[in-house]
Amino acid sequence: MSAGPPAPGDGPGGRGPGPLLLGVRHHGPGSARAVRAALEAAAPRVVLIEGPPEADALVPLAADKDMRPPVALLAHVTDEPGHSAFWPLAEFSPEWVAIRWALEHGVAARFIDLPAAHTLARGAEETDPGTCEDPGPGEDPGTAGDPGPAGDAVRPDAATVRIDPLAVLAEAAGHDDPERWWEDVVEHRAGAAHDPFAPFAVLEEAMGSLREAYGAGGHDRDLVREAYMRLQIRSAQREFGDDVAVVCGAWHVPALRRRAAVGADRALLKGLPKAKVQLTWVPWTHRRLSRASGYGAGIDSPGWYGHLFSSPDRPVERWLTKVARLLRDEDRGVSSAHVIEAVRLAGTLAAMRGRPLPGLSETTDAVRAVMCEGSDVPLALVHDRLVVGEVLGEVPESAPAVPLQRDLTQSQRRLRLKPEALEREIELDLRKETDAARSTLLHRLRLLGIAWGEPAASRGSTGTFRETWRLRWEPELSVRVAEAGVWGTTVLAAATAKAEADAVGAPALAEVTALAERCLLAGLPDALPVVMRVLADRAALDADVGHLAQALPALVRSLRYGDVRGTDTRALAGVAAGLAERVFVGLPPACAALDGDAAEEMRGHVDAVHGAVGLLGETTAGDAGSGGVRGRWHSVLGVLASRDTVPGVVRGRAVRLLLDEGELAQEEAARLMGLVLSPGTEPADAAAWIEGFVGGGSGGMLLVHDERLLALVDAWLTGVPAEAFTDVLPLLRRTFSAYETGVRRTLGELVRRGPAPRTHAEATGSGSGIPGFAPDLDTGRADAVLPLLSLLLGLGDPGEGTGLGAGAGAGGGTDTSTDTGTDTRNDLARVAP
Repeated sequence: MSAGPPAPGDGPGGRGPGPLLLGVRHHGPGSARAVRAALEAAAPRVVLIEGPPEADALVPLAADKDMRPPVALLAHVTDEPGHSAFWPLAEFSPEWVAIRWALEHGVAARFIDLPAAHTLARGAEETDPGTCEDPGPGEDPGTAGDPGPAGDAVRPDAATVRIDPLAVLAEAAGHDDPERWWEDVVEHRAGAAHDPFAPFAVLEEAMGSLREAYGAGGHDRDLVREAYMRLQIRSAQREFGDDVAVVCGAWHVPALRRRAAVGADRALLKGLPKAKVQLTWVPWTHRRLSRASGYGAGIDSPGWYGHLFSSPDRPVERWLTKVARLLRDEDRGVSSAHVIEAVRLAGTLAAMRGRPLPGLSETTDAVRAVMCEGSDVPLALVHDRLVVGEVLGEVPESAPAVPLQRDLTQSQRRLRLKPEALEREIELDLRKETDAARSTLLHRLRLLGIAWGEPAASRGSTGTFRETWRLRWEPELSVRVAEAGVWGTTVLAAATAKAEADAVGAPALAEVTALAERCLLAGLPDALPVVMRVLADRAALDADVGHLAQALPALVRSLRYGDVRGTDTRALAGVAAGLAERVFVGLPPACAALDGDAAEEMRGHVDAVHGAVGLLGETTAGDAGSGGVRGRWHSVLGVLASRDTVPGVVRGRAVRLLLDEGELAQEEAARLMGLVLSPGTEPADAAAWIEGFVGGGSGGMLLVHDERLLALVDAWLTGVPAEAFTDVLPLLRRTFSAYETGVRRTLGELVRRGPAPRTHAEATGSGSGIPGFAPDLDTGRADAVLPLLSLLLGLGDPGEGTGLGAGAGAGGGTDTSTDTGTDTRNDLARVAP
């Protein structure tokens, strides 16, 4: 046989001789109904469908009672599961309708597209999106590059540019919206013609004209696919004669109808790379059928198309009733009168716009005007829940699956955690056996890279016995499960092996400690010894205090899980204590001579270590040494608070932490602040100290409740020189902008009100009233520094009539004949001992 399928002509049933070529739009409900009508009329002996032929053995599963579309054929390379591709099918997909018709009538159904073995073996250098060189999750190599009437390019201007046939035909008809044009000419006129083959003949003629004008239309890979399909059609004709029906993208029909030599077709297929692949059915979602998901053959409104296909009559009325039910569930007042008025408005709009029936645009406009009162906010919910939809398909247990998938499915069923396309939150109480098991499963999946659930902030208790998860199942997670299958046949075994490999390959100490925490969360006792051995080795070799400080919090948090989850964490305690000791020893030297960015980073480390020490002190009883772990840490904070070589932001934070812990009296904290905010301190360093001391959410409340500290900050700020104020302003804005609105308002009121009325002692000078200053003058202390001060000011020898007093260094009397000496002495003498 040297020629392809014969050209159409007069024949039985109003169709031409040769195979019945049914060109369709992928995921088009009008095409699906037309395919069913044509198959009923033609009654072929075999149905050939565009799709990977390796899936022929999976066709009978489509008749299983547990198979519910949308579903997809998943193909992946056996040795590289992540190298995969999907062929999605919805209830309204013509291919799915053809499969179901064949199974219901006992007719053979076969796939005839280029084998997935060739598609997935394509080299990375091939970037033609006509099929998919490495589509990844959600791509459809069988149809993404098949424009049919639903290709993914926009405008044809040359044969080398990928065209969108649907857009070309719509433009030729004077429409600027291809989706709307397709609805008018196909979806809303389904069943109008008495000849079931007429729609396909018209569409074939239109595609033939496009192929004549544009050739492959930039879809060069399609030439290879079409050659393979022609060979498969010839093979079916030899077996069944002309009682063959072919369901494929309308774009391919002219090429399949064209006569071509067998040798030429085989030459196109010669030398194609090949890979070993496995195929199965996996659940799919309406959301992943949408064009917005990146799916090349996607449609804009899967939910709307599903409604059109499943509604036997009055589709507009039924649709608007669905919308009303959704809005009522969201506590919006929508009555039956709203539905009636919306139906009338949609019909009126369709008549005014010259459309045969109200389409999605008319019903959307009617919903916005009548049910949403002109607002697009509730309309967005309608689009998300109904127009696109949250439907998740199901596949039977008998479908082929990797062992890991089967174990996960059993766990989901046992724990009553059903995968759903709609995002939902669940609250887990880890004191309950079932909830603890659910948490363990979700943590194991996260460790394997299967992000079915993501931790979320709890709206109730924040205790360690409660967790909140946000769950949403996406089709590509099936690929992640297949990929994770290389680590083991069960979720537990795979997570254990993955954790051990991650520990050995972790580049940083903090990643190892974080992994130890995840192992405890995931309940992986067999992986923990390996992680702990790597952790001990890395900690012994890492001398960077910053790395050690980053690693400590996760390690200490891990110790807490033994209380709630019943996990033995004794192995962690010794490592955590040793790591904390190394941080205590190395932190003061590491804080010396830091620039601004490094100092800010170090402050974060100090905060993290402080929190970790609080947990470590509660977890490890009977610490050796004075005061235990907390006592050692308080000593380190005291050193940081007193060293001038430590940046101001770190010193201020150390003082604040000691104050919060009750290790520093408020009077002493005020004295230290007074010294830092004295005129002798650089404004930038003083601002950094303030940021460290009162920065954070609770710093504002400290100033609100201690007006002495607020007065010190206020007095210092008003005394900052103008030339330095611009430099310290960013630091101050960052500090005070972090406070809550109410705290900032209260601070503003306190500053506006000014200081509290002074006592009689303060007014008469018998008491300074200022923290850090003595109530009376100490002339002896002032005289002691005058000789050195005279040298600094260049006033000469104090014993040679400088007016500053001879013999001051011995603490004797001084000559107070000069105003300068008196004023200087009086100021210095007020400094408290």
